[in-house]
Amino acid sequence: MKDLARIVAFLLALAPSALVAQTASSTAGPKPTPDERIQRLVASISEERLQSIVAKLAGFGTRETLSDTTSPTRGIGAARQWIFDELTRSSPKLQVSFDTYQIAPQGRIPRNLELRNVIAILPGRTDRRIYITGHYDSVNLGPGVSAGVAVAAPGTRGPDPQRSTEFDANANAPGADDDASGVALTIELARVFANSGINFDATLVFACWAGEEQGLFGSSAHAQKLAADKAVVEAMLSNDIVGGIRAGDGVVDAATVRVYSLGPDDSMSRSLARYIQWAAGVYVPSHRVRLMAREDRFGRGSDHSSFTTQGYPAVVFRESKENLARQHSADDTPDGVDAAYLGQNARVNGAAAASLALAPPAPRVTDDRGRPLIARDPSGYDASLRWAASPGSVAYRVYWRDTWSSDWQQSQIVGNVTHFVLPDVSIDDFAFGVAAIGRDGHESLISVYVSPEGPVAPVKLAN
Repeated sequence: MKDLARIVAFLLALAPSALVAQTASSTAGPKPTPDERIQRLVASISEERLQSIVAKLAGFGTRETLSDTTSPTRGIGAARQWIFDELTRSSPKLQVSFDTYQIAPQGRIPRNLELRNVIAILPGRTDRRIYITGHYDSVNLGPGVSAGVAVAAPGTRGPDPQRSTEFDANANAPGADDDASGVALTIELARVFANSGINFDATLVFACWAGEEQGLFGSSAHAQKLAADKAVVEAMLSNDIVGGIRAGDGVVDAATVRVYSLGPDDSMSRSLARYIQWAAGVYVPSHRVRLMAREDRFGRGSDHSSFTTQGYPAVVFRESKENLARQHSADDTPDGVDAAYLGQNARVNGAAAASLALAPPAPRVTDDRGRPLIARDPSGYDASLRWAASPGSVAYRVYWRDTWSSDWQQSQIVGNVTHFVLPDVSIDDFAFGVAAIGRDGHESLISVYVSPEGPVAPVKLAN
């Protein structure tokens, strides 16, 4: 980060008028020298540990949310206790707890249920949170059910097996890829972050959810509580089915991963997705992040939606090629998880989360009434951008792009100011955003100036 830090120091010495006169960068985003601390963190991720954790979780036979809670070796009770103990063993710096809720009968939950997420918190200098997550519950809907649903014509799906009185919650459901892969990634990153020696600005939260297969119950209850407590969540990375490289049709892809995010283009979830792609390019260039411009796959969902529902930025990682025949069955076994591929996905998660956790929070670009702080002054034909100061920032980077483009095209570093003017750049022709830069050069998510949209009042016609 030394090169960028020197640039920042130089810019801070410039007068504001000189900053305005600068020519915009020809590239959309920063191309920093990688932070050696993050490089070491990413390099310390163990594929052997990932493989071992997947095998251990699958070895509980089932982790179905309504399965046995009393056996020490089988069922969700044994699995959640092992996860708790493993996170506790990982580092004394982690604050590990059961995040417990009493769930009333509803949907696929036929009876009163005590549901436990397993949470490990690595405190940072501030309370703003960055989540890395996977769901530890599994399910067996019967052989071939998920593959059958995938090829069913619209309106021809059969009844939901989980709503049947004959559904067996204790049937074998190893759930190696769905989603022991995401939980292994989460547990391993908790260990790596806690033992990295890095003093993060943000608080890292490593969450293993229950109740996902019944309708996102664990993550929804947690996100609802966060919203009620007015907690600040800057990013939520959900990892659900992230370990397989061979699709059911035989196609193999070990070089890319899909990241889904809820729109519109200028949402903070999309900003997070772009940030992940950027971090992968810097720290894991051999692994390509494919950005998916929708919340998730057709007819499918995961725990990130619990967070976007509460207004928090969230994305979901999905392996590039899924084997639907294995999913939600007794055939989702560890041999379907590729440890090297899972390791790459863990490295992308780690690089993005560490970069964000070292950066200042994203600047606020709206006033107290939610109106964007963008105008045309002083000439009426300029882009006049204002924002609230971001704690810990030493400079800011202004971004802009054609409104029809989905990614940033130009950017410019400015000093430690909260007002910047781009002369003769129409706010009607471009989209604009701003990110905060910290003392060591790490950059926040980009906050975008979103044009307010109001409904057109209905016209009253005379009789």
